[in-house]
Amino acid sequence: MTLQKLSHLFTKIAFKPLRTNLFHIVLLAFFLTLGTSNTYSQELPKKNTSIRAEKQTDTTKIATTSTDTILNIVSDTPAVVVDTLKPKKSTLDGIVKRKAVDYEKVDQKNKLLTLYNQAELYYLDVELKSGIIVMDYAKNEVYAGRIKDSTGAYTQRPVFKQGSNVVEPDSIRFNFKTKKVLIWNSRSKQGELNFIAEIAKKENDSVYFMKNVKFTTAEDIDDPEYYFLARKAKFVPKKKVVVGLTNMVIADVPTPIGLPFAFFPMTETSQSGVIMPTFTDTRRQGYSLQNGGYYFALSDNYDLTFLGDYYTNGSYALRFESSYAKRYHFRGNVNIRFENQITSERGFPDYSKSNIYNIQWSHSQDAKANPNSRFSASVNLGSSTYFQNSLNQVNVGSRLNNTMSSSISYSKTFNSVPSVNMSVTASHQQNTQTQQINMTLPTLQLSVDRIFPFAAEDAPKKGFIKNINLQYNLRGENRIATTDSLFFKSEMFRDAKMGLQHSIPLSTNFKVFKHFSVSTAINYNEVWYTKTINRNFDYEKGEVVEKEVNGFDAYRTYSFSSSVGTTIYGTFNFGEDKKIQAIRHVMRPSVSHSYTPSFEKYWDTYDTDASGTMRKDYTRFEGGIFGVPGQNYSNNIGLSLNNTFEAKVTDRDSTKTEPKKVMLLNNLNFSTSYNIAADSLPWNPVRVSGGTLLFKEKMNVNFGATLDPYALNNANRRINKYNIDNGGSLFRMTSANITINYSLTSKGNEKADNKNEQGARNGGREDDLFGTNTDFSDRRRGQFGEDEEKKDEDDAFDGFFNTKLPWDMTLAYSLTYGNMARQNEITGNSIMISANVDVSPKWKVGVSTGYDFVQNGVTFTQLRFERDLLSWRMDFNWTPFGENAYWGFFIGIKSGMLSDIKWEKRTQPDRVIR
Repeated sequence: MTLQKLSHLFTKIAFKPLRTNLFHIVLLAFFLTLGTSNTYSQELPKKNTSIRAEKQTDTTKIATTSTDTILNIVSDTPAVVVDTLKPKKSTLDGIVKRKAVDYEKVDQKNKLLTLYNQAELYYLDVELKSGIIVMDYAKNEVYAGRIKDSTGAYTQRPVFKQGSNVVEPDSIRFNFKTKKVLIWNSRSKQGELNFIAEIAKKENDSVYFMKNVKFTTAEDIDDPEYYFLARKAKFVPKKKVVVGLTNMVIADVPTPIGLPFAFFPMTETSQSGVIMPTFTDTRRQGYSLQNGGYYFALSDNYDLTFLGDYYTNGSYALRFESSYAKRYHFRGNVNIRFENQITSERGFPDYSKSNIYNIQWSHSQDAKANPNSRFSASVNLGSSTYFQNSLNQVNVGSRLNNTMSSSISYSKTFNSVPSVNMSVTASHQQNTQTQQINMTLPTLQLSVDRIFPFAAEDAPKKGFIKNINLQYNLRGENRIATTDSLFFKSEMFRDAKMGLQHSIPLSTNFKVFKHFSVSTAINYNEVWYTKTINRNFDYEKGEVVEKEVNGFDAYRTYSFSSSVGTTIYGTFNFGEDKKIQAIRHVMRPSVSHSYTPSFEKYWDTYDTDASGTMRKDYTRFEGGIFGVPGQNYSNNIGLSLNNTFEAKVTDRDSTKTEPKKVMLLNNLNFSTSYNIAADSLPWNPVRVSGGTLLFKEKMNVNFGATLDPYALNNANRRINKYNIDNGGSLFRMTSANITINYSLTSKGNEKADNKNEQGARNGGREDDLFGTNTDFSDRRRGQFGEDEEKKDEDDAFDGFFNTKLPWDMTLAYSLTYGNMARQNEITGNSIMISANVDVSPKWKVGVSTGYDFVQNGVTFTQLRFERDLLSWRMDFNWTPFGENAYWGFFIGIKSGMLSDIKWEKRTQPDRVIR
């Protein structure tokens, strides 16, 4: 029965004194007709019928097992006069649903409805759960609070939810009509912030006024390790929090750290705002404010961060950082950094001034965005000394790195027959030691898919004839070689070199004697240049001069190659009862032949002096980006042998019926070549290389050696005489090397998740062999990787004494031997070790160090300490010696919202601006 019909029904009842309290009767009947979670409806009686309501007591207890309490309606013979008054509109806008475990009590006299023990009340978008709920339907108010359990402790704190806003107070008072709420000790969470207010008043649907409110990022809101105490606050859910006089409280001890007022944006979308700087002092630049600026939340797809530093000696720095993304299409980020560094004061002998910059751009496209075209970018370019001298970060890996590289590429596939692949790439290679820069702006590559002219499209391609195929490849480059000082100046483009290379490989492959694979190919190349040279003798200057000639020129070459190879399997059985049951040896020998004729016609002669002596040792294509045509023909035979060794061993698990396979050697390679056309020293040195994985594939071992069959003379030069004929051994080892990398953790095969992607992007390493990267503009990341909650029960602290100490270690060892000129010495012998350990659930300690056995000295060493202070993080980083000597201390709140609440003290590394 609807509310309006029920109201109209009661107007027909001859209870004149009760008409003034019609709303009360209607509301009572409404609640009585409600079930535990359902409503009840009934058709109105016809005219000329009477309705008699049964008498009810003032206080009615409703059993919890009943699902519906129905208002009894019976027939009555007396007629009822129709009331012409219109029924009053209900003050309730929706259906009220409720339930409780112990009882539901309706006090008709005082107009109260009481729900006790796990009480729940639902009305419109309001959900209320509590230990006890009392509804005064005369005043349209609801009260909710806690109840005592058998021990006398208060339990079942109210949970008030309206829309997506959730409040958990000690008690709450809510008015349905005015929508105002009064809350005692309310608890709520907005984003990363937790709030608890002594008294909170909900003025309307969007504004709360709070008194003595605490807000913190601590998880335990009842006993936070720190909080900010605001005497007054205005809270607009999902929009903002405005507070008055506020000061910080740490471990319940008030501190003098405070603000007269503060504003916190609480929207779910990004908001623009000021980034507070950090105060530091340095020996060279003086006092400074670092990493202050502004964050621009431009849209949901991109943003912009502007940061700046200023030093009292006049130095300054600017940084622009932007991230962008479009779902299912692409994502990327751009970093532009500039620093104007001044050392000392003008007039002093150590005064210097320099400008350094760095540009980084990363762009990746979603593979589903366009299957036929793809654009990507990975840019890292700028001043060669940026990472060595930057005042805003410590990155030893980048400082020790000698190269920076960039690549921007666009590729597209044309679905023709045959298909065509095209790519345009701009690349950049920079040596930070020599400051030499090589760029291609751009490189064009075009390739046509293989064409089999003697085989049908769907037919199998077997045999010499049907396997004949050809391709067409085009490569064009505009190559620029310059230096750091001339970068993006006119001189940089003046000496650019251009070229275009066409190649058409014609190849086929087939098998002979069932077990030998044969491949053969003829390669045709044509190179186009726009610049050549002319060399002649200048009689006026009396010397040979070289001039650059602008104009189109080309040369054409061809070559022939073939190879034959097979695979040989061998097994050595030792018996199934042995620990090592068998060893399998796989050999892949191959013989190759390559022939390139002489293209002497492209070589020119010139007069070397005034006597008319002609010399033929140059070609006009010298200096071209695709090389020059060969003057001498070559006829080489190559020999190679690849080996792998695998063992079958008895599994330690007795339930396993099959033996376990263990790789002994991933590869053991031997290679050399013989030049038939050479007049002397036809054999090239034998190169031996190999590698294997040990200790459950945790240790990677690679080794190599070069063996020369020829002897040396007294001047340590190779002579056309075998070393064994000169009184030596069959081969003379000229060089050798071995590298070992070993990573392990206390969790077995799991790897430590402490990769530093930004450090690697700057040119350093992802691991911490050369320490961790510290970027002063972003301290959200700890020294040991991102802080993650330990979800596994095994990781939890399970007692006063815990023997579990999580740890990880990375080891790298390198040994190099040199004997090219009988020096017979170890040219390199060093070891690098990094280790991290959790000495307690909250303490982490790490070290990165090494030792050079050739120089007899300790290499780069860094000590790391970090303390997890729940909502805070404290770390200390110390490099005790070397040109990177440095220490830094940091303590701050982990949350990004309150990341400006921090204190840090550090020194600048002892750097020399070059």
